[in-house]
Amino acid sequence: MQSMAETSCQYDFTGFARLKLFWALSRTPHGLLDMCTAALASLLWLGHFPSIRIIGLGLITVFAGYTAVYALNDVVGYRSDKKKIQQGNLRGIDDSEDLDAKLVRYPLARGLLSFKAGLAWAVAWGLLALIGAYLLNPICVLIFVGGCILETVYCLMWNISPSRTLLSGIVKAAGPIAAVFAVDPNPSASYLILLFFLIFFWEIGGQNVPNDWIDIEEDVRFGARTVPIRLGIEQANVIIFGSIILTVILSGILLILSPITFELPFIIAFAFVGFYFLLMPTIKLYQSEESSHALILFNKASYFPLALLTVVVIKLIF
Repeated sequence: MQSMAETSCQYDFTGFARLKLFWALSRTPHGLLDMCTAALASLLWLGHFPSIRIIGLGLITVFAGYTAVYALNDVVGYRSDKKKIQQGNLRGIDDSEDLDAKLVRYPLARGLLSFKAGLAWAVAWGLLALIGAYLLNPICVLIFVGGCILETVYCLMWNISPSRTLLSGIVKAAGPIAAVFAVDPNPSASYLILLFFLIFFWEIGGQNVPNDWIDIEEDVRFGARTVPIRLGIEQANVIIFGSIILTVILSGILLILSPITFELPFIIAFAFVGFYFLLMPTIKLYQSEESSHALILFNKASYFPLALLTVVVIKLIF
């Protein structure tokens, strides 16, 4: 039987307002930024724009994939999120400074959408992603399915082990790797390995651990076993700092190995992107150990792929 909140939500939200809740379920602002990792990976490997067909089909497929996986996160975590909501005092529910709360956070757990509606939304986008992935390259289907499985395990490990952070890095790297296979059925293994670790460390140092740092107070109350809780703030800070340094180094290597020749102005632009979006907020967090600076790092690091992609696209156009 549906709760009163779940029943009433269907009457309180209609049209665009209801659609906005579904976009919130999929954390669409963040998903759109994550799409840039896939575009960046494929362009740096090819050295030029792919065909119009690949671009169109790729954009639809990547959007569907991220929309499905982010929705899956809330669907799998529905019970634990609902428990948090019932006990109240959650960080970030209406925090306009948090990228993941730009629309509405926890729409399922708050009863703004029914669980069945959220599940149907995730499945529908997942099916669309599967179709697109198959048309691009059947290998992409295996990568997407594997990513969904690991995302499910990641959510279930919230109160089991901080090692789930490693799964987050693997899942985030799946999209860019699939994108490379979408534009080239036989990419270099060395490029894929380099790409994997670049995205892996960016996710851990710039996304996952900082986000868990922000949530540390509520996570302690609910028995979570995240990196900041189990290893402590100092160790979490070291992990973030080291991961970001490796991200900057690996991104530089990836740019050097790309068939695209970047002149001095573009090299300067890349250096600025790395410093502003990654190094500067990381150094501030390392010095202060304040959760507010963890939030700044999380938000700025989220825009790192978009900033790199912008420079690459400008180079390819002009």
